[in-house]
Amino acid sequence: MTDENPAPKPRKLFIKTYGCQMNVYDSDRMTDALAVEGYVATDTADDADLVLLNTCHIREKASEKVFSELGRLAEMRRERQAAGGAGLLIGVTGCVAQAEGEEIVRRAPEVDLVVGPQSYHHLPDLVAKAAGRPRFSTRRETAAAAVAAGLVSTDFAIAEKFEALPLPSRAATMARGLTAFLTVQEGCDKFCSFCVVPYTRGSEVSRPVEQVLREAEALVDAGVMELTLLGQNVNAYHGVDASGRVVGLGELLHRLAALPGLRRLRYTTSHPRDMDDALIEAHRDLDKLMPYLHLPVQSGSDRILKAMNRRHDRLDYLRLIERIKQARQDMAMSGDFIVGFPGETDADFEATLEIVREVGYASAYTFKYSPRPGTPGASLTEQVPEAVKSARLERLQALITEQMRGFARDSVGRVMDVLLEKRGRQAGQLGGRSPYLQAVHIEAPERLIGTIQPVQITAAGNNSISGNIVTDREHKSASVIESLAS
Repeated sequence: MTDENPAPKPRKLFIKTYGCQMNVYDSDRMTDALAVEGYVATDTADDADLVLLNTCHIREKASEKVFSELGRLAEMRRERQAAGGAGLLIGVTGCVAQAEGEEIVRRAPEVDLVVGPQSYHHLPDLVAKAAGRPRFSTRRETAAAAVAAGLVSTDFAIAEKFEALPLPSRAATMARGLTAFLTVQEGCDKFCSFCVVPYTRGSEVSRPVEQVLREAEALVDAGVMELTLLGQNVNAYHGVDASGRVVGLGELLHRLAALPGLRRLRYTTSHPRDMDDALIEAHRDLDKLMPYLHLPVQSGSDRILKAMNRRHDRLDYLRLIERIKQARQDMAMSGDFIVGFPGETDADFEATLEIVREVGYASAYTFKYSPRPGTPGASLTEQVPEAVKSARLERLQALITEQMRGFARDSVGRVMDVLLEKRGRQAGQLGGRSPYLQAVHIEAPERLIGTIQPVQITAAGNNSISGNIVTDREHKSASVIESLAS
């Protein structure tokens, strides 16, 4: 006997994610929201019923990359239709969607919906609406109809968004692994003259404390051992708790650290002006808070820092680093640097190299300045020639690479607690992460996946370190020796 009403075939969703960790988090939340509507994630656009491009607007030519990908997807849709296959819905989300919503549907009639970062809770309704509307013959008709139908959604409503978005299922969380991102803050009020974030993500808004704790508890209950708190300016977090009291990031970290089962905490990205005493003390007091901090300075030149509207100078930053390292002596630093900001001279660039040498970074992200439309930096007249920017970036990257490899070499001989996450590339090998986000490879049985083990580092490569698990006795002995040495 056959089933007269077979279950409908699941619809497939593919999200291509560009840019930062917050976009990775947002892509997961969109996947969770659409899972409720019957969409199943797939790893390729080729068999998807719905493709979303979750875009980033930070770098130059970001929107052009999006339009190029949209052209490819439009061709894919035409080929499917010619072969009598199923249709394909195409959407653009993220910061390019926020900044250029109506322009996207004007230039790319193949787009069915455009959704900014604060409107993801509307995504299921928008997808259903887009699936049911007719297509139009001209770009003008398509753009006008999409806007009129409400398929360009770029409102700022962060509190409403997070309250409405469903939490991920336990199965989805387990499939994503032992570590997870958790957005606690969005937007920025700093208005650095090179940055589009205040215009695409809005002003600083923090999620309520209990809302953050609920999501964290659900993640930990599903097996997550390490949480990374996210925000465009995460250390400006100022969420309200159940009693109506404003809570800073330092206190939030204390509350999260109390969750049973949670073993590690991190946060990114920070601004030097928002590293308050409570947050520095959290690094001192919380063993679960990893001794690795991403704290961008952008330039070592006071003149360029002022032009960037960073609101701190070189000495402010160095004094802050000193305070943080006094609070936790095993702290390692990561940073961001921009070379070739308008008006940057050779002397300004040398000041950046000098601050890198003075701080000593475990890792860093380096970029050539690219003018972003609508930002004050884009209108400055002293733009640095592209060849000069490229030469400076090469020198800076060489110095950063030297420091990163030096940090890895200095790890040899140390005993570190390593979170073992997965099978390695070689038989009998496991891969994990050190407290400093270094990739670590060890020989160990698979039953140890999902545990934190003391590992003595024996070798350092260009991109990873390796070692051996030590016994409790060896671990204690190594800890005593390290303590005496310090």
